[in-house]
Parts: sequence; structure tokens; C-alpha cells
Amino acid sequence: MIATMEPTQSARTGKSATAAASLEGICKNYGEVRALRNVNFAVRAGEVVALLGPNGAGKTTAVKLLLGLMQPNSGKVRVLGGDPTNPENRTRTGAMLQIGRVPETLRVREHIDLFSSYYSNPLPLKEVLASAGLEKFVDRKFGDLSGGQRQRVLFALAICGDPDLLLLDEPTVGLDVEARRALWDEIRNLVERGKTVLLTTHYLEEADALADRIAVINQGAIIAEGTPAEIKKQTSGKRIRCVTNLGTASLREISGVTEVREDREAVEIHAIEAEPVVRELLARDPGLSGLEITSAGLEEAFLALTQDNGRNGNHVTSSSN
Repeated sequence: MIATMEPTQSARTGKSATAAASLEGICKNYGEVRALRNVNFAVRAGEVVALLGPNGAGKTTAVKLLLGLMQPNSGKVRVLGGDPTNPENRTRTGAMLQIGRVPETLRVREHIDLFSSYYSNPLPLKEVLASAGLEKFVDRKFGDLSGGQRQRVLFALAICGDPDLLLLDEPTVGLDVEARRALWDEIRNLVERGKTVLLTTHYLEEADALADRIAVINQGAIIAEGTPAEIKKQTSGKRIRCVTNLGTASLREISGVTEVREDREAVEIHAIEAEPVVRELLARDPGLSGLEITSAGLEEAFLALTQDNGRNGNHVTSSSN
């Protein structure tokens, strides 16, 4: 079964049931390479959806289709109720692509002024600069900026037209931790103002922190979707971290242990249930220290889903579908 993200469960997230963007039965090929295979995908108005997948899974192809930068081999693309190439819909859509290029000799202010001129009701320059954290760099040439500062400029260009739909393809690449979290806050502010955001990212923490829903895409098909909590539930188990004198071979022999790996001075143990494993650890090593127990996270779920899909080609959905 191909997983879908359809506008039918607004009560779960409190968001609108209206689809701001959708791919309906989309197939896209590059020669003999099938980039997208019968993809059904929708983003409801007023929510943040994170599209996750390994390199080459089809994320950027999906974004380009929604922007009208390419056409599918079959299926229908709809944005804000119409064709993504429609000029009115384009002025209501903002985009930050993974690889963005603008003239390096123009200053930050000049770039924002130029892009703002394309829209009938752009945001004030001061507001755009504050949202992107660019107040100190307004008169600096783009070519003189660091990688992270350039990302902020590209974000500013994506939001300066005050779009209703924002497509962000790997927006925080190159940003330090402080700048990344500041951008997260701005994305949350946009959603509070009624905007809709589709986010692709390799930072799973980012998806976990921002997304109302997550879709996992692999080998051109969506293999799972749901809230971050629902995606995590698809990988059961606990993660135990501790400092122990027991070797990895001995740890793997303990009943219920599924994986063991060294983590600096400690070891990280994955187990179906934590309690019986911890009791056995303490019985075998009374000197055990630094014990931490956490639930399996989004990273474990993502790896389990994509690795399993890569081996057997099955498509799965969250329990809510």
C-alpha cells in the first residue's frame, strides 16, 4: 500500500482540513530513473509538514513540482487550490531551495528590495531583516557573507513577499545552533500568523521540534506518515546508556538487547524493554554508573523505516490511517 497524507484528520492537529498543497497520483521520471512513484501527498493550511528521506529519495523533486519548476509524467499538482504555475499562486508562495544562487555583488538590502518589488504587498524591510536575523548585515555584499549568513538571506527572500505557503528545502544547513533555533522560532511565528510550511530537512531534531506531521519518503514513495509521536511509535524499544566494565559481546548476550554500540567512555544499548535489561546489567556489574534510559527517538524510527523499506520494498503507514 502507498501511504498518503490526505486532509481528513484535522481534529487530531487542530489545523484546517483544506489542502494548501498536494500531489495526487504523481509519477516523475528522469529517463529510466523513477524519482517519484504514484505519490499522494497533501499539506493542510496552517500546519508544518516535514518531508524526510535519505539523499535521492525524491524530496527536492516533490518541492520543485509544487513550485511549478518541473512537470510530472502523470498525476496532478495543486497549490493554493490551483496550478502552481499560475502567477497569482506564485506570488502567494515563498521558496528557499537547497541550492540557491543570487548575485554576489548586490548588498543584502538590495536583494530584499528587489525581491519585494515582485509582490503587491511585501513585508516591510525592517520586519524581514529582524525575522532573518540580518540587521547587522544589511549593507554587506552577499559574496562577503558566511555560509550561514547566506542561508539567512535566502530565508529573507522566501518570506519578504508575505507568502501564504512557504516551501523550505534544507533551510538551516550551515547555521550554528543559536541561528538554527532562532529560525525555528520564526517558522513558528509564521504558522501562528496562519501560514503553511512544507519543510525538508536532514536534521531530525528540527522535524521533531517543528512539524505537526511528518512524512517519510524513500525510493520515490511515501512509506510512512503521522505526527512525530506516531512515527516514533513505529520503532518500539528503549535506549540505555551507561558506563560498564562489561564488554560488548557480553552485553549482546543479555536477553532483550537488540543492539549495542560504544559511545565514547560509555555504551549505548537498545532493548525491547529497559527494566529487565537494567536489572541484569546491575547484577553482572555492581559498579555500573552513568545510567540513562530514554525512549527510542525519531532518528531510530527513521532509520528503521528507511532501512526496512530498502530491504523489502514494503510501504507502511502510521496507525492513524
